[in-house]
Amino acid sequence: MILAGDVGGTNCRLALYEVEDGRLRQRAEARVPSRGANGLHEPVEAFLQARGARPEAACFGLPGPVRHGRVVTTNLPWVVDAVLLGERLGLGHVFLLNDLEAYAWGIAALAPEALCSLQAGAADAAGNQAVIAAGTGLGQAGLYWDGHAHRPWPTEGGHTDFAPTDELQFGLLRFLQERHGRVSWERVVSGPGLVAVHEYLRDVARVARPAPLPPELVSRDASATITNAALAGACPLARRAMDLFVALYGAEAGNLALKTLSSGGLFLGGGIAPKILPELQKPAFLQAFLAKGRMRTLLEAMPVRVILDDGCGLHGAARHAALRTGRLPA
Repeated sequence: MILAGDVGGTNCRLALYEVEDGRLRQRAEARVPSRGANGLHEPVEAFLQARGARPEAACFGLPGPVRHGRVVTTNLPWVVDAVLLGERLGLGHVFLLNDLEAYAWGIAALAPEALCSLQAGAADAAGNQAVIAAGTGLGQAGLYWDGHAHRPWPTEGGHTDFAPTDELQFGLLRFLQERHGRVSWERVVSGPGLVAVHEYLRDVARVARPAPLPPELVSRDASATITNAALAGACPLARRAMDLFVALYGAEAGNLALKTLSSGGLFLGGGIAPKILPELQKPAFLQAFLAKGRMRTLLEAMPVRVILDDGCGLHGAARHAALRTGRLPA
């Protein structure tokens, strides 16, 4: 039995898997809040005790760079060490991955219906791939094609410098510089980024007035409220914020596609993309994705797909553990 975890800044998803007939089968799953826990061991211990489970191996996707089996999480006040966690849980094998690397490991196991195409790309598209995922933060990973299989590798590309492309975006950069000093892509393409874009358009650019919203559109999560209002057409300001957010998402997706030369496909994952799928299917996203001057033709040949399966990172962590321990063939 394999324990897999997909740890986000908001929620932690845990699941147990078994390998049957050369395939991973999920046996149990739970979602618990990440915030409030003193470390990863707390939700994991509770999950295993509740099910009386004793897995032989575990793999966790975590937000942050993994160095020598240890990660200081980006959006949580945790330090996770694979050796110490294994000793505490009584596990023989514990693997830690960047959360987007785990996501990348899961792509090969996705069913066709778990993907929605935004751009078909070339009929013979092959080669490297990449995945970009906006949620609590902005994760990015690459998948190197070695001639036989895709080999995922992590990045911290979401923390590279935000690059505006027009006057409205330059104003957004200045607005965020006053708050943060340096401004990364994660500051604009993420849940908190959507809120920041909305505040900029409201307080500085003054492109539209916020409208009173029906109670059913209001959430305790500000980014969810803005998204709900934009999708419902209930507020011009939320609508403009969503338009700018989608353009920024497309621009950075195109940047990642060029940096990784992802001729085999660019994938959008994370919690936000499936929720705003109708917005991503409008022209603005691909227009920004393709707006790379002389590289436009190269980008037009790349398939672009949205991952609809919110368990992709969980499946990927389980798949990585199964491959590393010989339970699945490499």
